[in-house]
Amino acid sequence: MKELKELKFEELTTKQKLGLVHTPCFGKHCTDEDAEYILNLIRNHSLGAVWVQWNPDDDDVDSIKKYVNMVREAADYPIIIVTDAELGLGEYKVGQHNPIGCAGTEEHAYAFGKATAATAREIGYNLVCNPLLDLTDEGSQRAYGSDKHLIAKLAAAEARGLHDGGLLTIGKHYPSAFNSNGVDSHMTEGLCYQTEEELLDRDLYAYLELMKEGLLDGVMPAHNRFINIDDSAPASLSKKVLNVLRKQGFDGVMMTDALCMMGIRAKFGRVESIGLAIEAGNDFALIYDAETEFNQNALYECYERGIISDEALDNAVKRILALQHKAFLMQNPKSPTLTEEEARLARNINIDSIYTKVDEGRLASLPRDGKYYFALMTRNEFAVGTDESVAVDTFSNGWHFPIKITDKIKEMFPNSHVEPFFQFPTQSQMVKLLEDSIGYDEIIFLTFSEFLAYTGTEHLTRRVVTLIEAMQCTDRISTIIHYGNPRVLEELPHIPRIIFGGVSTASTLGCIDVLAGEIQAKGRPTYELNLK
Repeated sequence: MKELKELKFEELTTKQKLGLVHTPCFGKHCTDEDAEYILNLIRNHSLGAVWVQWNPDDDDVDSIKKYVNMVREAADYPIIIVTDAELGLGEYKVGQHNPIGCAGTEEHAYAFGKATAATAREIGYNLVCNPLLDLTDEGSQRAYGSDKHLIAKLAAAEARGLHDGGLLTIGKHYPSAFNSNGVDSHMTEGLCYQTEEELLDRDLYAYLELMKEGLLDGVMPAHNRFINIDDSAPASLSKKVLNVLRKQGFDGVMMTDALCMMGIRAKFGRVESIGLAIEAGNDFALIYDAETEFNQNALYECYERGIISDEALDNAVKRILALQHKAFLMQNPKSPTLTEEEARLARNINIDSIYTKVDEGRLASLPRDGKYYFALMTRNEFAVGTDESVAVDTFSNGWHFPIKITDKIKEMFPNSHVEPFFQFPTQSQMVKLLEDSIGYDEIIFLTFSEFLAYTGTEHLTRRVVTLIEAMQCTDRISTIIHYGNPRVLEELPHIPRIIFGGVSTASTLGCIDVLAGEIQAKGRPTYELNLK
């Protein structure tokens, strides 16, 4: 590892500055030519940050380390090496179901932050895009809840853990406001109607609290358009919206969310959007595709065309250098190792976040010797009776394994039957579930929803809702075990026992332990749920 020396603003050329505001993606997708282009930018002091993607399905940590090490070997200055870490990293990953919010304690949040930092630092990262600061009442798996005070408390604890582990933070997705049209900004632009005053009172509360403690090194603006602040552009391209936080004294960096999303590219174009992002007040343009040379040339073109002004470019570079200075000072964190208790809490988040909604007079558990019929939802991509996918499902994170779940049920409830069915069940599956479940003591449904980019709003399919409605006309279903967003159950009739788990293998199995009375559900809901 070479000795690092900080870059000096006055020694940078305009071309170097235009490189510093670019954050290319570096990894397995790169050809040898792509990799050499990125490394040459670094050698020429012309990149402020590099995104090295941590693939949650990829156990090949050595491959990730290889790319991080290539960056570190090329850089003689404290370049920012960043990835997304909403779910944590490595052995401390959590399911994408709001586990921090449902576990609900600062101790869990701090342990998660520090465990994430310990893994990231060992790989070579110095910044991650955490914590989540989104505020919503739609049951989002990418938010800690709808209570601004809870979000601020948990996010601050997580950020302290990240800092204590030697990592810088980027809170997201600024300004974390309610999205009125509820769309996925990977697909199109979100719409919000909050005023500046409303943002400061509610949506930005957590940001302001973290700022007071010096825990917010950066923010990632979202691709939502704020009609009552700037009707011309989404937050990520709007100086007016970005300045709402700047006027409160925020002097950290702003890194765009991926500019390849349709919430940006479909309306603002591939080249111009990059320049508009910097001119609006972002410091890093994260395009999130494999065409680094094209994107770098787009920055040069936007500057030549006057889309990027010298003032905006200089302000961005100064903030980037300030962030790199922080990274320089945090090369050797004071306490990068986890205590036994921190490691235990971090590992148990997927289990400790399980919670229940049970009618008065009922228990969360069932006698293990009962004769129960378990209806197990699987992805349409799965071959029933296996854990193998029969179609490409590129955005799934490898957490739902029907065979493991079936084996766990048979272990806990040996007199019971497990019947799989698809998210969009076939006619024969519907008939079989309706007919074969007659004669069992109780029927238990296991359902799930998961956030997948570019697939739209989470929900149960109408066929599944109809199936449950039909069975519940005669009160045949006693229990639902649901993994993921709880709000997707609101179309269902009343179910007397619901166990809520997360989008993780540990949680899928842990919920069955709760039903069997082997463990107690310790988590708590962060969203209101009202069935019909």
